[in-house]
Amino acid sequence: MTLRRRLVLSIVALVVAVSAVIGGASLIALFSIQTSAIDKQITSATHRAQRYLQQNQSGQPSIDLSRPSGQAAGTLTAYFVDGQVVIANVLDDYGRPSGIPQASAEALGSVRVDADPETIDLGSDVGRYRLAAVNVGPAVLVVGLPMAPVYDSVWKLFAGVLSVLAAALVAGSVVAAFVVRQSLRPLERVAETASTVARMPLDRSDALDGVRVPDTDPRTEVGRVGSAFNRMLGHIAGAMQARERSEQKVRQFVADASHELRTPLASVRGYAELTRRMGGDLPKDVVYAMSRIESESIRMTSMVEDLLLLARLDEGREIQFAEVDLTGLVLDAVNDAHAASPDHVIEIDVPSSPVVVLGDAARLHQVIVNLVTNARTHTPEGTRITVGIAPADGGVDLTVRDTGQGIDPEFLPKLFERFARADSSRSRTVGSTGLGLAIVDAVVQAHGGSVEVASVPGDTVFTVHLPMDPAAAAAAASASDVSADWSGTPAAVDATH
Repeated sequence: MTLRRRLVLSIVALVVAVSAVIGGASLIALFSIQTSAIDKQITSATHRAQRYLQQNQSGQPSIDLSRPSGQAAGTLTAYFVDGQVVIANVLDDYGRPSGIPQASAEALGSVRVDADPETIDLGSDVGRYRLAAVNVGPAVLVVGLPMAPVYDSVWKLFAGVLSVLAAALVAGSVVAAFVVRQSLRPLERVAETASTVARMPLDRSDALDGVRVPDTDPRTEVGRVGSAFNRMLGHIAGAMQARERSEQKVRQFVADASHELRTPLASVRGYAELTRRMGGDLPKDVVYAMSRIESESIRMTSMVEDLLLLARLDEGREIQFAEVDLTGLVLDAVNDAHAASPDHVIEIDVPSSPVVVLGDAARLHQVIVNLVTNARTHTPEGTRITVGIAPADGGVDLTVRDTGQGIDPEFLPKLFERFARADSSRSRTVGSTGLGLAIVDAVVQAHGGSVEVASVPGDTVFTVHLPMDPAAAAAAASASDVSADWSGTPAAVDATH
């Protein structure tokens, strides 16, 4: 149940409860007041009848007991002598006495003498009466008044109370709903702001600019919550800006370091190659050491070039759009892979006519080479690798499928991260830098496309989707802002099949 509904129900229940208490108290008070008034009338009527009877016994003119004088309509008068009813009648609206049933008359004998008035039910023909009894010489005089007017008044008030309760229920529900809605509207704005933040991709430092709760009145609870929420958003925005500045510094450092390392690495490689070629009289171990220096300088140069490419892609550079024959790129990459890894079965599955997309030929060729290299490097000899092209969803799907042992499902979410490795060791036996698939992801995003992977033992498929619409590709290229986390510790290989 929502907070609004609970508050509305609580307010309505309180209003109904208060109205019910007031109505009940009013009914009790009315009944008590009217009963007290009847008791006073009974006392007065009893005194009048007692006085008339005493006057008759003292020799005054005879009083007809069946026609009591001065009594109101509805007054009941009964006279008992030695426990026997002598007279028992009720005055009608015209002051005429009328008898009552014998059973009702006998019930009058139970009224206590000289006690407070009491209410007795005299049957359906007579009704309930408020009665009092006094001694008059050897006889007992019983006088009573009907309770029907009291009950009629109470029932009328009860009907009025029910009407008031119904009106209070309706009015209370409407007013409570309105008041609660108005009161909770600031809290709803806080919830809406929180939901907006939860839906936003927080990959940019300015993502939270202008996202604030408008209700910050410190005199209200909701205002204090809104103010605290805005401060929290400010802290988050500040932390995101600090992170982005830190990442930018790291990217700049990587770009500068990569650029500066290219020249010394080229020099090391050149001198190592020169020494190896000209050192005919050098010992074999020195020649071997020179060859290893040359080999490692080549590997380091490749890593530096990859880092420099990623840094330039982060800055939105390095992509030159033109029409590219994707089929030709696939054929070139597969032919190179045949030569580099003759023990793998590498096949193609492309349409008979050329497939043309808008993109950077060099970078797309690198994407294909990296995916094929990843497949043949991390699968055993004899593995079948298939490179295919197929139109899909207004673009082209480039797929690289292999029949290797598959990728660990726990590693799939971070497969395209930089320096991510499926093997927890720091071995370099396969010569991987951990940047190949990161470059694939960055280049594809710069082309406005996407890359996905699905892997089970015996079937691993990398799918690259490239749009064919030049406007869409250009917009994607201009809006591309590939972010990366360079602060993580290297883990192991691009993908271990």
